Amino acid sequence: MVKWYPTEDTKKEKKPEQNNPTRLRGGIQSGQVLILLAGKNAGKRVVFLKQLESGLILVTGPYKLNGVPLKRIPQAYTIPTSTKVDVSGADFSSITDEYFKKEKKRQNKSEEAFFAPEQKKEQVPEFKKNTQKKLDGEVIGKIADPLVKKYLSTKFRLRNGMYPHALKF
Repeated sequence: MVKWYPTEDTKKEKKPEQNNPTRLRGGIQSGQVLILLAGKNAGKRVVFLKQLESGLILVTGPYKLNGVPLKRIPQAYTIPTSTKVDVSGADFSSITDEYFKKEKKRQNKSEEAFFAPEQKKEQVPEFKKNTQKKLDGEVIGKIADPLVKKYLSTKFRLRNGMYPHALKF
């Protein structure tokens, strides 16, 4: 039991938070094809580019093949496959976590704003479209085999007689 208490409240010093990102799984390498398990793109195959500072991984569809844009996702939501794509010439070093930050907009909480008609969906900025096109061109240009292009454009599905624990990816 503490028998003495300070006469004034004192604040304890807080330790600065450390960013300990998750380590990359041993089986994942740059250019490897992954299967997404969650989200609106679940079941689609994507190409792994790199791990970001936050611990999330950067993947692309490419958008032209299967409609998956540049995304950052947790690596736990993916299944690595044995298929690889050569991405050695692609320049994705400029894409960081800051690339995905959105501008904070202050919402008007007035009565007029409540009854106002719904606003249009925001468009994707031009620089993001240009980055996507440039990166897709570099990745698709490296894919020589047309079967790999078809493989990336098809969705992964379990069918009758397919057991996930027995599959080899």
